[in-house]
Amino acid sequence: MSHSPDDAPIPDARFGDSAPAPSPDTSPATARFEDDLRFGDDAARDIADVNAVEVINTVCVHLMSAAAVKVGLADDPQRQTDLDEARKLITSLAGLVTASAPEIGDQHARALRDGLRSLQLAFREASAIPDAIGQGPGEKYTGPVN
Repeated sequence: MSHSPDDAPIPDARFGDSAPAPSPDTSPATARFEDDLRFGDDAARDIADVNAVEVINTVCVHLMSAAAVKVGLADDPQRQTDLDEARKLITSLAGLVTASAPEIGDQHARALRDGLRSLQLAFREASAIPDAIGQGPGEKYTGPVN
C-alpha cells in the first residue's frame, strides 16, 4: 500500500509539530485555515494578556466600522450601502455599549456613545423613510436619537 503526501496526518502545533505550508493551488479559505493551525496557539496566548476593556473597545470599533460601511459612509456607497445590515450592526453595538458602560468606565463609554450616536444619525439620514423617533436602530437601548 502506497501513501501519498495527502494521506499524511496534519501536524499539530500544540505538540511541537508545524503545520504544512499551503500549496499554491489551495483556496483562500483553506490557506486561512492552515494559517490558523500554524498561528492559532500564539493568538490564544496573546488574547489571555488583553484586558476586558480593550477587548470590548476593539469589538465596538469593529462594529462601528462595519456599520459605517453599511450605512454608506465608505468609499463606494452605491455598492456598499445595506441599511438592513447596518441596522443589525448598530443595534448590536448599542446593546454592547449600554451593557458594558458601567464596566469600562465613563472615559471609554463616552467615546463609544458618541460614535454610536453618529452612526444612528447617519442611518436616519440615509433612510428613504426614517424610523419614528425612538424606533431607529439601537434606540431601544439608548433612547431616542435626534
